[in-house]
Order: sequence, then C-alpha cells, then structure tokens
Amino acid sequence: MNSTFPPPSNRLTLDDPLTDGRQSEMALKIWRGTARLLRSLDFASLSELTLASGRRADLIALGPKHELWIVEVKSSVADFRADTKWREYRHHCDRLFFATHPDMPMDIFPPDAGLIVADGFGAEILRDAPEHKLPAATRKSVTHRFSRLAATRLQDLADPDGRTFYRGL
Repeated sequence: MNSTFPPPSNRLTLDDPLTDGRQSEMALKIWRGTARLLRSLDFASLSELTLASGRRADLIALGPKHELWIVEVKSSVADFRADTKWREYRHHCDRLFFATHPDMPMDIFPPDAGLIVADGFGAEILRDAPEHKLPAATRKSVTHRFSRLAATRLQDLADPDGRTFYRGL
C-alpha cells in the first residue's frame, strides 16, 4: 500500500466532539464545567450522543452504578424557549438535568428536571433531578450506544487516518 494513502489533501480532520458549528462559546463553557462536575461524581460523559429516537443528547453520563443521566445545555433564554424536544430525553435516562450559566434566570427551568449552573471551570448542582429508572432493555440499548461512541472516538484519536480509510474517500 502506498505510504501516502490517503493523500494528505484528502485526509479528514478529526472532528472536535464539542464543536460542530452549532454551539456558542458560552455553550462550550457550560459543557466543559458540567463535564468536570460529572467526572468529579465518578461519571463518564460524552457529548452529542444520538439516541434511538433520533434525538441527540447534549451530554450523557454513565455512573458507577450504571445510572444514566442526560444533561441539556442551555446558553440563553431563546435557546431554552426554542427547545420542545427535551421531554423526550426522559425515555433514555434515569435523571434529566438542564445546565446553564450563572447569568440565566433560573426560574424558567422546569421544576421536574435537575438544574446545574456551570462556567468554563466547574459546575454545581442547584437542584437534583427526580429519578425515573429506565427499563432494563432501554438501559442496555443506551449503554451500548454510549460504549460504541466512546470507543469510536478513542480509536479516531489513536488513528485519525484509519477513519478515512475505512469509510472511503
């Protein structure tokens, strides 16, 4: 095989899982602070996981007792008001949270979801989310999606050119 395959000009750059062009700088700060909080609670988290429903969770976290949390990141009032899909995420997690920044009016977030306030350095849970345990089959399905995405991202980091090779040019 040619050592220059694929040609350098055709190589895909590694996608940054945090930035796909839709997130604002504020949303990225909220994401980072929230992910750090989740890590401190012994959760592993991933951004932008597509669920079986076709919806994409901003942040999903897998805990040490197999619990699954979904966190919807909201960086503005307009962002929150435009989102009508967040209720559907409850079908894919044990707890549902919103994460936002300290300058947002906290009273706009529904009381039946958890609330996290974050900046680019850390976060704090202001209101815990009510627990609604997932059925075993759903937990298995979401955990499988989580595992595959995590493994694929790790492989892409280790071998960025492998992604181009196997997916074609």
